Amino acid sequence: MKDALERLGLGPCHHMYEIVEKPEQIPAWQALIKGGSRDMGGVFAGYASQVDWPGAHFWRQSLAAFPDAKVLHSVRPPEKWWASFDKTIGKLMERYTELDFPPHIVEILDMSRDFIGEQTLGGQFRDKEAVLAAFAKRTEEVVAAVPEDQLLVFDVAEGWEPLCDFLQVPVPDIPFPHLNLRGDFWEVLGGEPD
Repeated sequence: MKDALERLGLGPCHHMYEIVEKPEQIPAWQALIKGGSRDMGGVFAGYASQVDWPGAHFWRQSLAAFPDAKVLHSVRPPEKWWASFDKTIGKLMERYTELDFPPHIVEILDMSRDFIGEQTLGGQFRDKEAVLAAFAKRTEEVVAAVPEDQLLVFDVAEGWEPLCDFLQVPVPDIPFPHLNLRGDFWEVLGGEPD
């Protein structure tokens, strides 16, 4: 989604990778996760759009800060989403303390375990049924809270047309980006643990 939005001229787009590349952002996110300042305008200063955690965790605060924003809620078939989550984020949250990461990556992972593993998934991030229930609940909450004319529930498999129609931008003459596969996820982190 980050790549797609940036190709549509809605960049730069904030994503977890931004924090990895700009560790000076970590303290602001840590404060947010611990209930500190909810200055969403400040944490997203310089960005035209946002996808992924940690920003997606604060979707209610972002909607309050940007009440006219268009909200893109990306979904996948639950079983496919679980298969990906289980082999990437879930596995990483379970194993990261055993791995040799630079200190700023450990800080990001500590933070992620808190807002993903605890706050979003109730500490049950390795329990498939609990995770899938949280996945469904989040979609229900977003659909109930966001005005219908500001919301697109979107599966990237749908391609450019529904996204561009919602954002009122021309459809590009290039294939929809297909990134962040399991191998890409682990490559960024130095390789998947056994």
